[in-house]
Amino acid sequence: MIDYYSAAAEFYELVATRHTASSGPPLTRVLTGLDVSHGPVLEIGAGTGRVTEVIAAALPDAEILAAEPSATMRAMLTSRVARDPDLRRRVTVVDGAAQDLVLPDRLSAVVVFGVAGHLTVPERVALWKRLADRLPDGAPIVVELMGVSAPRVIPPVMSLRETIGRQTYEWWIGGEPTEGDAMRFTTTWKVLRDGRTVREVADSYDWHTFDVAALAREAGMTSRRITEAGGRPIPEIGVLVK
Repeated sequence: MIDYYSAAAEFYELVATRHTASSGPPLTRVLTGLDVSHGPVLEIGAGTGRVTEVIAAALPDAEILAAEPSATMRAMLTSRVARDPDLRRRVTVVDGAAQDLVLPDRLSAVVVFGVAGHLTVPERVALWKRLADRLPDGAPIVVELMGVSAPRVIPPVMSLRETIGRQTYEWWIGGEPTEGDAMRFTTTWKVLRDGRTVREVADSYDWHTFDVAALAREAGMTSRRITEAGGRPIPEIGVLVK
């Protein structure tokens, strides 16, 4: 298992806050009112727990299984769950990557944010099959996409700038095609003080590009794409329905 996030984990909450602000409302819309009597709701790639909180708020009666393979991220996830009495009662945190995650026999829904493109097509096909075998008819698998359906060059751009104390943090990201359907994204965090860069942390990861239609073909399920929530555009999110 490749740990994609520990190198820059100290900065992750800066991104997660913005990410949840845009992705949280459409996820809430999909999950609200869902029957959770069949089994727990599985979150694959729970990160630091921001999306876990959204799931818990949308489904107040659900048991949640939050899987996160990165030990650094999982430490923050466990801390978030442990300090909230409701999350502490309902959320079980487990170590596991999507490819080899030990699954319960039954699930009510699945949330896969920021993960699917780390998997190859055969790995995704195997995952959708394992999940479908445990879901009741009509249950959703909510998948966040990168918004890149085919490899292309993305010049480095500053995606985020935040100030904490006396330091300003900039997040730069760019990408380029590698082989087949894959892109390599390179991210750089710059820490500035008094206008001067005092530290840089760079990392890269491969992402297999796809769109909602490809998801549906892989999974053998119906699908729909959510493009807005409350009249606001959102990141690309697909909903697979068994």
